[in-house]
Amino acid sequence: MSGNSVESDAKPQASGTESKKPSTRSKSTATDIDSDGSSSEDDSTMHMIRRFFSKTLNMASDKEDSTVDKVIPELTFEGLLSHWRENGFKKIVTMVGAGISTSAGIPDFRSPGSGLYNNLQRFDLPHPASIFDRDYFEQNPSPFFVLAKELYPGSFVPTPAHYFVRLLHDKGLLQRHYTQNIDTLDRLTGLPDEKIIEAHGSFNTNHCLRCREEFDMAWMKRKIFADELPSCEQCMGLVKPDIVFFGENLPESFYTRPEEDFDDCDLLIIMGTSLEVQPFASLIHRAGPRCIRLLINRDAVGRSSFAPWLDASERSLLYGKSKNTRDVAFLGDCDAGVLAVATALGWENELQQLVTSGREEHALANPLNSDNETTDSEQVDSGHEEDFESESLTASSKDSNYG
Repeated sequence: MSGNSVESDAKPQASGTESKKPSTRSKSTATDIDSDGSSSEDDSTMHMIRRFFSKTLNMASDKEDSTVDKVIPELTFEGLLSHWRENGFKKIVTMVGAGISTSAGIPDFRSPGSGLYNNLQRFDLPHPASIFDRDYFEQNPSPFFVLAKELYPGSFVPTPAHYFVRLLHDKGLLQRHYTQNIDTLDRLTGLPDEKIIEAHGSFNTNHCLRCREEFDMAWMKRKIFADELPSCEQCMGLVKPDIVFFGENLPESFYTRPEEDFDDCDLLIIMGTSLEVQPFASLIHRAGPRCIRLLINRDAVGRSSFAPWLDASERSLLYGKSKNTRDVAFLGDCDAGVLAVATALGWENELQQLVTSGREEHALANPLNSDNETTDSEQVDSGHEEDFESESLTASSKDSNYG
């Protein structure tokens, strides 16, 4: 009912007579004010809700998007290479998974028919992942060491992607190299130990599970290739490579180095990983807001999940999205990706020289394996990007989607 209609229905009062009734006009006016106030409160509430979904939950429409402040003018692979040629980078961090090793002939975990898990059936394991379970290993270590013999470092040659990381080091650009892989191919390129963080451990060192006596890689290799269970020479306890199994912590350096490594890091290169295994995948969040993140991978990974609003702080990779400010993706084989970078920067010959000299050194050290090496063109075809990572996480991550 409007104020005008109430006003027309009110009876006139006698002159000089004070009405004891509340003014109808006052009532209607008060009602109108309450109505307007409620409407304003509703509008304010709806505005807050809209802001909540658009800002906090990252659900703004393209029209609502504010101007994006891009780190480089063109967030494409070609745009990144152009920026690199003209401006350069000073502090590069690399993080890699199995995709950089598959072209060396090391199998991934899940490829049908050829994946590592598919070929573990012969061991009659409770579960394929049991081969990397600490409790199962202590009860029945034989399956692990049979597998270790087949995959042992020294049987494979580093790929162009591995040597590209070495080339970054040679040019004084590499701050640190983080790897999920346990194959030690990074070390075989000549990359210094202090530059490498093996997040899931490796065969490089070994310890007795009982007395913690340390044994080197050569000692473990002799035991494995003699088909002997490695027993401690001090206490006869079981000796295990320092690979992070389920129920074991990642190396301390994985937690202490990133603060220093990502300070002023201007380029993070991510290669050959599904970015699903935690806590390794969380390294992409350590890069500052002005650090460019380059993904070189066969599959598009690292982007927000089916519920993008859960990534309120927008820490996932945003390549191909309207709000992207610094992420670039090369979707293809890792070897092809690094070759494209090297060619664009005029480093192609240097990279090829590292690869060639590395192959020659390997052939001299392993004459029986030299006939089985793949060609450069075969190495570029790197197969699936599913991770030959150690599949070994902290106990809290054991139920993660591995790889």
